[in-house]
Amino acid sequence: MSDQVTAMVKQLRKEVPDCLASGVVDMATGMLLTYETTDSHPTEVLDLLAGATLDLFQGRTVTMIEDIFKERRGIASTEHYFQEILVNSSNLTHLFVRNNQHDDVVAVVVCPKSVNIGMLFAATRRVIKEAHAF
Repeated sequence: MSDQVTAMVKQLRKEVPDCLASGVVDMATGMLLTYETTDSHPTEVLDLLAGATLDLFQGRTVTMIEDIFKERRGIASTEHYFQEILVNSSNLTHLFVRNNQHDDVVAVVVCPKSVNIGMLFAATRRVIKEAHAF
């Protein structure tokens, strides 16, 4: 799977408009599997990205919200509700997308805040869908 993940990260950088960085986080291990960026970043920042992604999708409060929704709707599934999360910082947009087939794997794409959000979602979803092993 690692070759396919690496290829997908490269494809995200190439095809997502204005993409500054892309990567893949394995939430089962809490590790950043691979990344590609236009800039150099301290290792500790990259390590924190994996932890932040884990908190966004599977933090205690998030899982409580998912459990309440499932209980109220009578759903017994282990599927996660939160599939995509968009975060805007002062000058960047971060898109986190959970894989439908491997829900412990999340792709991360970082673009300038000026990015066309529709194009960001469309290109990211297309590349992830085409990456069969992801």
